[in-house]
Amino acid sequence: EDALTHLLNYVWPNIFETSPHVVQAFMGSIEGMRVGIGPSKILQYALQGLFHPARKVRDVYWKVYNTVYIGAQDGMIPAYPRVPNDQKNNYVRYELDYIL
Repeated sequence: EDALTHLLNYVWPNIFETSPHVVQAFMGSIEGMRVGIGPSKILQYALQGLFHPARKVRDVYWKVYNTVYIGAQDGMIPAYPRVPNDQKNNYVRYELDYIL
């Protein structure tokens, strides 16, 4: 896992490349990393750019997120950040806290 994370750190800066061959190679490597180290680790990398002010940054990060979501929806659920309840809305899913 450590070796794959190290490799991901070398691959991730290519997220903003525009050449079709590099984009395809990058997305292929993200798919491989999803299988190798799990979708939760890729989600941690993708969350940092999903709500970036620049549209071009958001578009690329949403493409990565959607690709991982299509491939491993159930594996991403434990990695979503917790949002505390407020006075108006209940965000915490208490049924996920109980272990049977």
